[in-house]
Amino acid sequence: MQNFGDIFGNQVLLVAIAACFLAQGLKFAIGLVREGEINVRWLFSTGGMPSAHSALVTALATGVGQTKGWGSTEFAIACMFAVIVMYDAAGVRQAVGKQAKILNQILDDMFQEGKQFNEERLKELLGHTPFQVLMGLALGIGTSVAAGWALGN
Repeated sequence: MQNFGDIFGNQVLLVAIAACFLAQGLKFAIGLVREGEINVRWLFSTGGMPSAHSALVTALATGVGQTKGWGSTEFAIACMFAVIVMYDAAGVRQAVGKQAKILNQILDDMFQEGKQFNEERLKELLGHTPFQVLMGLALGIGTSVAAGWALGN
């Protein structure tokens, strides 16, 4: 069995995680510029611009392609995994977010006359627009290519 500490030397994994954190940091910066105030929630929230999920999985797939080869089985697996995650982010989770928004509007209309409703509001920003996914994809590929270039891979 390999040493568990080797995980910290896995450049492909570390670059993918870095791309995800970079995307979350960009969400924070975009929110700061857009809203004019600091909101730490932007660092941990799903949805928004750019897609951190897309950045992570495309950096992962790109890193696998760079290290194992573009024709490798490992790259094919990572690439299909990335496609599924991005499709889910822009499709299923986006639709769920739209449904949550409508349900929240219905609840607001039903209980605006002083009636109490103690349930928590549904989270509306779950998914991504295709553009947000595309920007996450570009960020993930760019991060992996830049890391590969900087590390001499």
